[in-house]
Amino acid sequence: MSVVVPVYQGEKTLESLIEEIVPWTRPSSTPGGRPMIVEEVLLVFDHGPDNSADVIRALAAAHDFVHPIWLSRNFGQHPATLAGMASSGGEWVVTMDEDGQHDPAAIGGLLDTALDEQATLVYAEPTNPAPHGSFRNSASRSAKWVITHLLSGENSSNFQSFRLVLGEVGRSVAAYAGSEAYLDVALGWVAGSSTTSPVRLREEGERDSGYHLRSLLSHFWRMVLSSGTKGLRMVSLIGFLFAVGGIGVMIYVLVSYLFFDAGIEVRGWASTMIVMLLGFGSTLFSLGVIAEYVGVNVKTAMGKPPYLIVSDPARGPLGRTTTTGRE
Repeated sequence: MSVVVPVYQGEKTLESLIEEIVPWTRPSSTPGGRPMIVEEVLLVFDHGPDNSADVIRALAAAHDFVHPIWLSRNFGQHPATLAGMASSGGEWVVTMDEDGQHDPAAIGGLLDTALDEQATLVYAEPTNPAPHGSFRNSASRSAKWVITHLLSGENSSNFQSFRLVLGEVGRSVAAYAGSEAYLDVALGWVAGSSTTSPVRLREEGERDSGYHLRSLLSHFWRMVLSSGTKGLRMVSLIGFLFAVGGIGVMIYVLVSYLFFDAGIEVRGWASTMIVMLLGFGSTLFSLGVIAEYVGVNVKTAMGKPPYLIVSDPARGPLGRTTTTGRE
């Protein structure tokens, strides 16, 4: 089993997380009595603002099973997770956060669920509210409802960063997913079957959240654009509804003028301006949505990579910060 941990602000939490994983790096059993072992933990450095890089180096020196993955710049949580999947070698791949919210002891339960239900993808199903605050939890539920019922049709309410996926499926997704693909949507394209397993979430460690309003909105929008072309169909529907509404208003004005207010000038500049503003607004919104889809395809066609793995910067040319004198 391979464990992939994208690291952005892990300076204060990584060491305790690895210590919790250590017991599972020896042959052990799942709650269902099945043998399991964590053979490697891949820490994917995503260029966060803290001193995570040095912590990763220290952990790799102390534990043979810890394998650092160095990205060339900050790409985000999902691309970093993809990079870890691509570098993994286990029959199963577990992805989890760096902040201590996910308990490594729950990995065995995820594996039992996968084998019991013959599922290639298992998401942790929180048995308690996520420790993010009521506003963020409500926004997350609302966003997943929109994706599930209005866009993709897939059950996105199961999406969680704590997941277990069959190794060959995870590595295949990492190989072909585009730079703008939402990881869980991409997994849904190829996973034979997916399910959930009950897991209790813990409080996050002593660190600031890497997600703010802007990043959360960007996260949601990436999920929208990855969910197929239903967004474009909704644009067509908006245009159709406004066209029908315009025809209705036109008929109303003509009937009122010809049969009810004959000889009286038809007024209604305010209503006309409202209709025009709504129409132009919907047109610009529709063009914006189409432009976003075109932008995704342009980035894919230009070959923009979702991530780039490099060597440890401290051991390459960038790490040679000392100068030598010349006589």
